[in-house]
Amino acid sequence: MQDVVIVGAGPTGLWLAGELRLGGASVTVLETRPARDPNSKALTIHPRTIELLDCRGIVEPFLAEGIRIPNGHFGGLPDRMDFSVLDTPFPFTLALLQARTEELLEARAAGLGATIRRGREVTGLTGGGVELAGGETVAARYVVGCDGARSTVRAAAGIDFPGTDATAWGWLGDVVLGAPPERGFASIAGVAGGLMVVPLPGGIHRIVGGDPSGNRPDWPGELTMDEFRATVTRIAGTDFGMRDPVWLSRFGNATRQAAAYRKGRVLLAGDAAHVHFPTGGVGMNVGIQDAHNLGWKLAAVVAGRADEALLDTYHEERHPVGAELLRHTRAQTALMTTYSPEGQALRSVLSGLIAAAPDMSRELAERLSGLSVAYATGKRVRNLRLAGGGTLFERLRAGTHVETEEGLVRPDGHLA
Repeated sequence: MQDVVIVGAGPTGLWLAGELRLGGASVTVLETRPARDPNSKALTIHPRTIELLDCRGIVEPFLAEGIRIPNGHFGGLPDRMDFSVLDTPFPFTLALLQARTEELLEARAAGLGATIRRGREVTGLTGGGVELAGGETVAARYVVGCDGARSTVRAAAGIDFPGTDATAWGWLGDVVLGAPPERGFASIAGVAGGLMVVPLPGGIHRIVGGDPSGNRPDWPGELTMDEFRATVTRIAGTDFGMRDPVWLSRFGNATRQAAAYRKGRVLLAGDAAHVHFPTGGVGMNVGIQDAHNLGWKLAAVVAGRADEALLDTYHEERHPVGAELLRHTRAQTALMTTYSPEGQALRSVLSGLIAAAPDMSRELAERLSGLSVAYATGKRVRNLRLAGGGTLFERLRAGTHVETEEGLVRPDGHLA
């Protein structure tokens, strides 16, 4: 019997597997897909997540391969938030394809001793584990659903997933650009629609946006290259010389949150716990941060170092973070899917206010980056230089509590 079975080998599940192994728990990760999806829904790694990578000693390949972006946006407003003012060693986001992030996180989890089994479809829960297609069962003391918005684990556990269905649709394309915008980036908005252009590793660009035709409750259909080219040209006045599409996709603003992140021996993290419009690129980051909060707690419980009541603090601490995530993404969705002259005026006024109020800009940047999250026990602790030598992030690589001048710091980097 495994201590923990994780369902889903995305970034959240793989980070959790590594955290559990660091804490001494036996772990098996089950993934339906026989191979990693080459198409990368997520590509933005925010400052707090970069800090977590450093806290576990694996940040270097991410820094080496990711494209550093020194700012962020709220609802696609033209005045971007300056991340350089943030109190972090990593005042930027990294653009890195999710497939590569998964590859790096899987290498870490496997190197720590986690078992990853692909091509294994979980069909339900049993009294002591999970049931797979074909009748196989895998016994485990705990099961964590990291299996996305349509989570089998969540449904089998009977955990409600209240929220709203999609009323607006955006689109994206990963393409080669023969005439990319200056410096590779662009942000354009108007009554015809809005889009952003972001360079990705490997010589491709992502163009992501929306237009008035997407404000509808029904699925618009698969995105074609001809439609994509025409829509981008209508908004930007150019197609940037796009060719050789790697991936074309649509996404909606369905917004839901699990009523409980824990039900007995079943827990949820990432998209299994919360889904939303992917504005700001925060979804993968909040999922990894869910797993970071849960990992040390669950490992301590299965090892007998902590009472099972510690697991209740996972919901207590992370459910409010998820609720705030939904509130902010809904607000940004409203800004990004309003194309009328009145809507554009609202965007212009808010953008001017943010530009004129450094404190407001910084507050939004701290929230977007994940640096502002605080629990009842205490705030995130910055990378202190410790009296005994080294830094806090270096000392946290063992996955244990660390004594500092600010107090005892938990393995997840928050005050105990």
